[in-house]
Amino acid sequence: MVDETTLNRGDLAEVNMSTQTITLSLPAHVVQQAEAIAARRHVTVAKLLAESIEELVAREARYARARTRQLAQLRKPFNLGTGGRRAATRESLHER
Repeated sequence: MVDETTLNRGDLAEVNMSTQTITLSLPAHVVQQAEAIAARRHVTVAKLLAESIEELVAREARYARARTRQLAQLRKPFNLGTGGRRAATRESLHER
């Protein structure tokens, strides 16, 4: 199994070239629309679905990497230039 957080764009084709067949049940009107889209793109419905799923997996992997990166940044304190001291009190900021 591949750790999805380490995948980059295009990695799916490089990870494992073997394929696995799945059975998918869709409403008839969705299949008809998918067939029309596939015909316009000059690909098979299977290829259309495979590309869509591969993009979904890659997008989720990019999101997971970005989330991990952002959570790591939140753990580091930001330097606000105050040396850790409050520049003003709450009361002085809200004086009328």
